[in-house]
Amino acid sequence: MTINQLSIFIENKSGTLIKVLDLLKKSNIQIIASTIADTAEYGIYRLICSEPARAYQELKTAGVAVALSDVFALELDNQPGRAADAIRIFSDANISITYMYTFMLNGKGILIFRTDNTEEARKAITLNNLKFIAEKDLTALT
Repeated sequence: MTINQLSIFIENKSGTLIKVLDLLKKSNIQIIASTIADTAEYGIYRLICSEPARAYQELKTAGVAVALSDVFALELDNQPGRAADAIRIFSDANISITYMYTFMLNGKGILIFRTDNTEEARKAITLNNLKFIAEKDLTALT
């Protein structure tokens, strides 16, 4: 019901992002989706990739500050308002979303989110028959 996401801490200065991207390129790891959130001193580069465990090891070995975490991934129909419909389910169940991002993959919307209430989110997904993506499903779509 969850997939692995890398969170990479990078300084807000020229050259730090390309170092990460070059390491992934050299390791032949495909980036599926990514987003950057920044503060004044550093950014958090979150990404979904083809081989998250190997990417984690490659980045760690290169001295990059990286964390591997589980996030939820929902498949949505490619229609306006589907993300709102999905998030409303969690909102109505008083489940807060820590962060989220979306992308398109093979004509479907993919909604990635993290919550501090993982078990309740799992229940809401199951009770509402939301289509979730597992790690093996995501890599099969690419």
